[in-house]
Amino acid sequence: MRAVVFERNDLNDLRLVELSRPKLGPHEVLIKVVESGVNPVDYYTVTSIRVKPIPHIPGAEFAGIIEEVGEHVTGFEPGDGVVVYGRVFDGTCDLCLASMEHLCRNGGIVGVVTNGGWAEYAVIPDRNLIKLPSDVNWDVAASLPVAALTSYHALRRAGLRPGETLVVFGASGNTGQFAVQLGKLMGARVIAVSGKGWVSELGADYVASLGNVREVVEKATGGRMADVVVDPLGERTWEASTSVLGRGGRWVTFGQLTGGEVKLRISQVYSSEAAIIGSTGGTRRELLELVNMMSRLKVKVDRYFNLNEARDALMRLFSSERNGRIMIKI
Repeated sequence: MRAVVFERNDLNDLRLVELSRPKLGPHEVLIKVVESGVNPVDYYTVTSIRVKPIPHIPGAEFAGIIEEVGEHVTGFEPGDGVVVYGRVFDGTCDLCLASMEHLCRNGGIVGVVTNGGWAEYAVIPDRNLIKLPSDVNWDVAASLPVAALTSYHALRRAGLRPGETLVVFGASGNTGQFAVQLGKLMGARVIAVSGKGWVSELGADYVASLGNVREVVEKATGGRMADVVVDPLGERTWEASTSVLGRGGRWVTFGQLTGGEVKLRISQVYSSEAAIIGSTGGTRRELLELVNMMSRLKVKVDRYFNLNEARDALMRLFSSERNGRIMIKI
């Protein structure tokens, strides 16, 4: 099978090679990968994260069609479309037993602590699979395990309620696209912060720029400001995103794309009883919920790449010209 591999943390070390098709364990499934989303975690996996095994196949977010099942696998059969829950978990630690597999004390991320999906085939434990509907949209399916799940879990962590005002920074990005759509599905009024006008097509009630977001939020809420703010961007948007948070509001993050060092005025937190919430990944149950609502979700794709263009795909991820998701078609 063809696979993208690297041995040292360097984009220039990525190469397409021929490997033997992996063998199955009794509770494993062989997936023919159809499509993979490209995310910052993939870039950092290749450039800076210590991974295993070596040589290593990256790719944390993917979906495909079952080719073969292990002898003890039930509930799945060849031909089924599936999405891969992208967390390695032991199922026995206290967090796993509390249905928080994404925080497993002995776990990690598929594509980091195991080989990932940038290959024609991938072997995955059956407990990491969720069956897809027959009329699957592969752009959406391949975006569920990271882009959609990260946003969905964050909104649930923030306790977003119907009728509340949600402000999404980075609304045209991987996770931002889904934060906007899921916020609407959860009954919120959504203000998308982006330089891309097309985010209104995702259902945003208002589209603001970084320069006028406070004015837009103030006008839209009659001065009450936001109930929930999603900001995965970090340093560059910190001042703006915290400035639009209302009394009793919840500010949630799962990223630091523009830097991770910010200044916090403690009085701003306690005087308004604001909550600052960290979030990462999501649970298997939440991924199942996303699969059940995927017919109401869509993806704006900037460009599709092939396996032999993996390096270009990662470079495009941080390009100022990018206008939507980067996807790899296998």
